[in-house]
Amino acid sequence: MNTTSPYYKLLHLFCIAYSLSLFLVFPATASEKKEFESVEERRIFNLMEQEQKKIKQRKMDLLLRENELKSLQESVDNKLAEIEKKLTELKNLQKKIAESLKEKTAAEKKKIQDLSAIYEKMEPDKAALAISGMDPKLASGLLENMKPKSAAKVLNMLDKNKATQLSTTFTTIQLE
Repeated sequence: MNTTSPYYKLLHLFCIAYSLSLFLVFPATASEKKEFESVEERRIFNLMEQEQKKIKQRKMDLLLRENELKSLQESVDNKLAEIEKKLTELKNLQKKIAESLKEKTAAEKKKIQDLSAIYEKMEPDKAALAISGMDPKLASGLLENMKPKSAAKVLNMLDKNKATQLSTTFTTIQLE
């Protein structure tokens, strides 16, 4: 039998409560069997019995509360374990994403370097024509990876506004 199941715990609590209630309802008291020598003795004995019943009831209440607290503690512990497991999974996923991003960035840089080598070998006027239609960030990356002399020849062939825009993009620090 699974002793950690909530049904088992509920059955266990019910059995404890039932047995304690039987004990409280049908106590084998000495007052039923004993004859008292005085009224005062009977009164004191009855007070003691009443206090014993209160104590037994209090014990039963405490036992039930203790079992409820244990059940709640287990539930909280299980939830915490679940949360820690999910947190670990998320951290692992975050690491994988960071690694993928690094790999992607490295691959992009490699492609830009390869493309820069190609543009560097082209005629400056043809390279300038191709670069003028590109995204300024990509064009700036290409010029950055070219030898300064080749990059200067390409910039010289570009229209004045485009050359200024690429120069500004090239010199601006990109935070990514």
